Amino acid sequence: CSAGIPFDGGLRCLCWKILLNYLPSEKALWSSLLKKQRDLYSQFLKEMIIQPGIAKANLGVSREDVTLEDHPLNPNPDSRWNTYFKDNEVLLQIDKDVRRLYPDMAFFQRPTDYPCLLILDPQNEFETLRKRVEQTTLKSQTVARNRSGVTNVSSPLKTTSNSLSEYEVLPNGSEAHWEVVERILFIYAKLNPGIAYVQGMNEIVGPLYYTFATDPNSEWKEHAEADTFFCFTNLMAEIRDNFIKSLDDSQCGITYKMEKVYSTLKEKDVELYLKLQEQNIKPQFFAFRWLTLLLSQEFLLPDVIRIWDSLFADDKRFDFLLLVCCAMLTLIRDQLLEGDFTLNMRLLQDYPISDVHLILKKAKELQDSK
Repeated sequence: CSAGIPFDGGLRCLCWKILLNYLPSEKALWSSLLKKQRDLYSQFLKEMIIQPGIAKANLGVSREDVTLEDHPLNPNPDSRWNTYFKDNEVLLQIDKDVRRLYPDMAFFQRPTDYPCLLILDPQNEFETLRKRVEQTTLKSQTVARNRSGVTNVSSPLKTTSNSLSEYEVLPNGSEAHWEVVERILFIYAKLNPGIAYVQGMNEIVGPLYYTFATDPNSEWKEHAEADTFFCFTNLMAEIRDNFIKSLDDSQCGITYKMEKVYSTLKEKDVELYLKLQEQNIKPQFFAFRWLTLLLSQEFLLPDVIRIWDSLFADDKRFDFLLLVCCAMLTLIRDQLLEGDFTLNMRLLQDYPISDVHLILKKAKELQDSK
């Protein structure tokens, strides 16, 4: 896997599921485990996406009954409505981020072949997250008063360049891939309140979901949402400390890892290390994004996926990522040694080499030279 997994026959999807500890190495256990996990995910959808006060009529619960005991103005912190409004704040942030996923690719705007029937089934009164966002955004219309005393109702939707209207509206009963990613992140945030949702998680879930949702094996592809959710959860369990601000300066936090990039560079190329030090180019200026997002913002999606083959296959879990970062620095060492602060910052913020095979080869050399 470390040398790059062929895409043919859904091999990568399978390998990633094993490398991310979603599937056990014993093949006989796969089908029962997958069924169990996918059923569990359906349960999450039922419990967490459905608005309080909306129940299926055939359960014999009318909406009024629910509203009597709990209503939107209930000040009780345990109120389901209270939770609902708090969730909406998280949801709006997720929504803003997932709509921007890989804007240069049409994939995330396209409809999925397997929309979530549980939510889109007209028999159910469940609202989709997209509708929830639209309602919440409209409710928060801002009322501004101009100097002549005329009240101007301006919708936040109109003021942002990323307005909802910029996106093609899909017909009822279908949903875009970004909506699936939104649901995965929302459920993750609900199940992990300690970390909830932090900007950047969308960049981690994107390549996973893309890989599983383009699996040539339709039986697996159909369950891309549930499988992505569990693989993402396992991956986050390994890298979540990078996202927790209070841990930044601890041994497991991101500051420690960024400094490790420099201490590794010092071992491998002391001249370059001293040059960056002398220019006061701190690792947080560029390595924060490289490490936190597993390089997903530095390269095109197919190249990110290739890098992740090597990262997931690393038995020391992301030690190899430090070497990849060092390789990226040493491959542009001549430019960095000649450049001034501004030029070098530009190189590091917008990395110039797009050949990831060259970078991975260099990282392997650094690894072997230990």
